[in-house]
Amino acid sequence: MAVSIAIESPLQDEVKTLVAALDAHLAPLAPAEFNFGLDIDEMAASDTTVFVARNGDGLAVGVGALKDIGLYQGQHLGEIKRMYTDPAVRGQRTGASLLDAIESRARALGIERLVLETGVGEGLAAAVRLYENHGFTECGVVLDYPESDYSRFFEKKLSA
Repeated sequence: MAVSIAIESPLQDEVKTLVAALDAHLAPLAPAEFNFGLDIDEMAASDTTVFVARNGDGLAVGVGALKDIGLYQGQHLGEIKRMYTDPAVRGQRTGASLLDAIESRARALGIERLVLETGVGEGLAAAVRLYENHGFTECGVVLDYPESDYSRFFEKKLSA
């Protein structure tokens, strides 16, 4: 199944439904204080670009966001947030297409390094494989996240 990826507003009901599904997936995987997702209003902020994957029927089947952190420790940094694909389309490269679009946008913005925080355990194993398959490598704690047994951090350098 081919999907189309476009920059869209997170304020749409379909996007809100995907974000709610992501939150429901993450809730049992870690205590609430270790779930660091942006809410819909934060996703709508001017420093965040939201990408929506739509199937051939135009239905939203995936979402991902790029938060432009700006200059951080001498580098233009971007953070990947709120990556989620509907379980019905998993394994069909929807997540990969979202990551490709996010990375392309990051490069266009002059972002030098992408980072992300994700959880641990089998419930997020597919997400970790996706990131690793796209050239992300595990790194230490990023930004102002706490170090914990509930988080893993990844990075990808976009420029030398």
